[in-house]
Formats: sequence, structure tokens, C-alpha cells
Amino acid sequence: MAVRKFKPTTPGQRHKVIGVFKGQITATTPEKSLTVGKRSTGGRNSSGHLSTRYRGGGHKRKLRLIDFKRINDNVPATVKSIEYDPNRSARIALLYYKDGSKAYMIAPNGLEVGQIVMSGADVAPEVGNCLPLAKIPVGTLIHCIELRPGQGACMARSAGTFAQLTSREGDYAIIKLPSGETRKVLLTCRATIGVVGNSDHALERSGKAGRSRWLGRRPHNRGVVMNPVDHPMGGGEGRQSGGHPRSRTGLYAKGLKTRSPKKHSSKYIIERRKK
Repeated sequence: MAVRKFKPTTPGQRHKVIGVFKGQITATTPEKSLTVGKRSTGGRNSSGHLSTRYRGGGHKRKLRLIDFKRINDNVPATVKSIEYDPNRSARIALLYYKDGSKAYMIAPNGLEVGQIVMSGADVAPEVGNCLPLAKIPVGTLIHCIELRPGQGACMARSAGTFAQLTSREGDYAIIKLPSGETRKVLLTCRATIGVVGNSDHALERSGKAGRSRWLGRRPHNRGVVMNPVDHPMGGGEGRQSGGHPRSRTGLYAKGLKTRSPKKHSSKYIIERRKK
């Protein structure tokens, strides 16, 4: 994967760094049977009230139905194309199963058009294959990990991310997550072998404010420029530092622990994420 830089012919081009599509994306239109319409909320809830600020506008998108469960066991599937998905940072792969069904999956690094991928307990631990953690060799890099059996992948799904299976203890696998957290996951949970593709996504730079508007992100107001009635960090004669960084509702923004100490899943966390 690579990125493109541009000559500074305009202020927006000067700092723009975007991903390369040519040679990476093999299809320009998605599979129609696996797409559904997506309505834009503009940050409003079901009552029509603005519940999330600084949202609105943006380009129309279609949702691609990603198969995060991959329960079509022991049926070989051929990678038909690698596609762009506007709803996520990773690339997606279109699979044609031998039984005639089609599905999308998150495309890992090294996945190529024409490659055969499978899922199931008796599958070889090769890139793109999905199998239970009990069948994956210790030390393997994995992604799209289930938290509960049959739930579907919910961890390590964004571009360039991966987790590592470090060991096994009884009914649990010990996994080091992208955040640095080490936790237990049941051995019956599934994961996909490899690292999520499009790892150069972290190097991209929008170059201009307009690209944020295309994504539906409106201009964001800082708390220090507001009045005291609007924000705890607002007000003051002249420019002020704003005091302790905190949210609009008064919660500290840095250092305050927000996780409940009585949370049920805390017993599965061996080591908390790195600060």
C-alpha cells in the first residue's frame, strides 16, 4: 500500500496526502445485492432533536453488508474483488462462495483477487481464513475478533490494526489488543488470520477543511472561545488558558477514569491499555 503526495499548486493540495487506488482497488461499483441505503441523521435523534453537535451534510453513502460472523463453514470462497468502502478505513473483499452465495469481508494485507479463503474449525491458519482461537497457533497476528461466541467480529477491524494471540489458559485465550490491553477471550470465539489492510491510512492528511465536510463533519467550536454560560472553560478578559480541560458538562477531559469499577468484564482484563 502506498500514498500520493501533490505539488503545492493550491493551498488544499499543499498538505494533501491520500491513498493510492490504482492497482489496489479492483472494482469501482459495489455488489448491488450486498448494499442498502443509508440515511443521514445530521446528529438528530428519533425525536428530531440535535443530540450530537457538529454533524451534517456530507456525501451520500451506501452501506455494504459485511459478514462479520463468517458462519458459512467449510465452504471455499474465491476473492472476486478488493473494494473501497466509504463507511470504514479498511478495504473490503467480495467473496463468491462455492454454494453460490456472496459476502463481503474485511480485507487483510496480502489478500489477492482469485485467492481461496475459508472459515471453520478444520481450516488451515492462513491469511484471510477465519477459525476459532483454539485452532490458531500461539503468536499469530489476528484481526476481526469476536468477544462472545457467535456475536460477530467486534475488535481489531480498522485499517492497519491487529491483535496477537499470546497464550492460552484453560478455556480462554490471552490476546494483546491494538490498544495495548491484554485480556481473556473464550477459545470458542473466532478470529481472522492476518493484519487488516490499508495500513497507510494513518499517513493520510486531508489538506483542506472541505474534505471534512464531505465526510459530514461540520466546524467544531472550542470551549475557550465560548461564554461561561455555554462552557466551563469559557469567558475571561482577553485570552485565557481555560483552566482544567473539561467537557461541556463539566467532566474532566484528561485523566479522569470513566470506566465503572464494578463492570462485569473487568475480570477478563489482565493488563489495562497503555496511556
